[in-house]
Amino acid sequence: MNETAGETVSLKEMPRKQRRVLGVLLEKAFTVPDQYPMTLKAATTGCNQKSNRDPVSNYDEDDVLETLLQLQERGLVGCLHTESGRTERYRHYMRHKTALNEKQLAIVTELMLRGKQQLGELRTRASRMVAIDSQEDLRSELQALMSAGLVRANGSLERRGIEVDHDLYPHNENREPLAEYRSDDAEETVAAIRPNSDPVVRRSNDVQTNATGGDGGARIASLESAVRELKDELASVRDDFQSLQSKFEDLRRQLGG
Repeated sequence: MNETAGETVSLKEMPRKQRRVLGVLLEKAFTVPDQYPMTLKAATTGCNQKSNRDPVSNYDEDDVLETLLQLQERGLVGCLHTESGRTERYRHYMRHKTALNEKQLAIVTELMLRGKQQLGELRTRASRMVAIDSQEDLRSELQALMSAGLVRANGSLERRGIEVDHDLYPHNENREPLAEYRSDDAEETVAAIRPNSDPVVRRSNDVQTNATGGDGGARIASLESAVRELKDELASVRDDFQSLQSKFEDLRRQLGG
């Protein structure tokens, strides 16, 4: 609705429930547009689904309605009335009220719904909503979000193993701690200060390195991350199928089938 455009709304100081409810509206607008805007019941189900959520919540409709009203007061959500006047539906105004592009919206959505993540996981999950063609593409969008104060990281985005998280936490909510990151420079410094002079220890390290193929630990971590991503995608497909099945049953009942 174009009348909402023109004002920029701050996303800072957003409590957990607001992040979850707004994240659900954003996610469903991207992934199941035929079921959007959302009813209160659908929004509640989306908040509490088991996949693509961390932590898993158990909100009731009163919780979600109160949160939707709070988001309306912030100018981030609107309530629409159907022609029958019996069912209210809710939509987000993030495209009108922020300067974020589609990729940035998908990234922020994923971080609101799942919290801190490594870049590979984040790109796979956010790409369910908007295609992010490469890690470099992801880093570029993340850098813009970090400059806007909406995302934080535990080191340079160019380094392997970096974690990122949204930075929308209110002042009275503890931020999710990011993993302590030790840079390559720090590792080299430790090695220089404590050289491995014991030949027995050196041989032991050589055997361990050969057994893991030099960079085996990183490869194992990468494979584990890929498996988690595939499980997430499968769970997401299952959720979408169940949602479509429910919609089909509703249509069949309406047609008297």
